[in-house]
Amino acid sequence: MDIVVKGRNVEVPEHFRQHVQEKLAPSERLDPRVYHVDVELFHEKNPRQSSSCQRVEITVRGKGPVIRAEACAETFYAALDAAILKLEARLRKSHDRRRVHHGLRTPASAAEFAASLVSLNGYGADVDVLEDEAPDDTDSLVVRDKTHEAIPMSTPEALHEMELVGHDFFLFADKESGLPSVVYRRHGYHYGVIRLAAG
Repeated sequence: MDIVVKGRNVEVPEHFRQHVQEKLAPSERLDPRVYHVDVELFHEKNPRQSSSCQRVEITVRGKGPVIRAEACAETFYAALDAAILKLEARLRKSHDRRRVHHGLRTPASAAEFAASLVSLNGYGADVDVLEDEAPDDTDSLVVRDKTHEAIPMSTPEALHEMELVGHDFFLFADKESGLPSVVYRRHGYHYGVIRLAAG
């Protein structure tokens, strides 16, 4: 397994790299299908944020969905421990979804649970279609530009992937319509879907 530790505007000391290697070494903690782990450190310079000025983000890539966890604390060591706890919970959730359950006590997957809470148009979520409403001058606002490969998936699959990366939204290519779509978290256990259609 490949573990890469890097800092954004932070120099990572060698002893911390070794600490990360020990914490994330191949063991019972990580799924054996994981082949690459990125650990990124961020430092908040604002003195008012001293209790949560160190942030650690862990991204795990393997033979399944990308799983991400992040945490903030006073020190990078504390933030790493908190992020690892979140990561382990998300890895267990992903592993449990793959497990086959039998009998009357079969648990619903996260996607099935979300789909049962809200049902509209057969997608388990609200559906909006965006028209071409782009702001006039956005070039100066773009801070980061990313391109991701997209495997077509259903809305429940996209909801599951969103929960694994810990974000409030997830961009995906819809398997049924072929449209670029976004699932997002609303209040409570409600979710929404936005589909981008040509006008």
